[in-house]
Amino acid sequence: MSSSSDFQQDRHSFSGSPQKWTDFELPGDTLYYRFTSDMSNTEWGYKFTVTAGHLGRFQTGFEILKQMLSEERVIPHLPLAKIWEWQVGVACRQTGHQRLKAIHLLLKIVQCSRQGDCDLTLLKPLWQLFTHMENNSCHDTAKPGILLPLHRALAELFFVTENRVTELGSLQEYLLALNTEDHLHRCTAQ
Repeated sequence: MSSSSDFQQDRHSFSGSPQKWTDFELPGDTLYYRFTSDMSNTEWGYKFTVTAGHLGRFQTGFEILKQMLSEERVIPHLPLAKIWEWQVGVACRQTGHQRLKAIHLLLKIVQCSRQGDCDLTLLKPLWQLFTHMENNSCHDTAKPGILLPLHRALAELFFVTENRVTELGSLQEYLLALNTEDHLHRCTAQ
């Protein structure tokens, strides 16, 4: 099976029992297949199921949302509060490049949102991750001054968010919402 008629692109070959076949994805809207029998068995033949594109694919959703958030005339028509809530959840669950992309979208939402569009308290798990990374980078003498991409992305997100809530006059509420009571007691004691 392939996404090209010459069977050179996205090629998947299978042979033998059904247990050897695995699910796979092909880009595009066309599937080419070729079946060849070696005549060793006289069984039924073959069967496979093709399912059209999946809703909720991360890269597709990322590209669409990024484009929508880049269009100033579209932003007022977006349910930013719902998108924010969903995107924070995605940033908390994903890892690697997908998490970085989710944080990138959070940053765009913060920059284009109005007061009340985003429940900033939802950032608490990402804040805890960021503060953990901050504390560990201070103790890592092997690589001084080098931040991981996730650390840099979170630093930018929280820097921009803090500036935004300062503009809106709700910095104190924001900081109280992100920190645990234990953390606030330690800071007060220091």
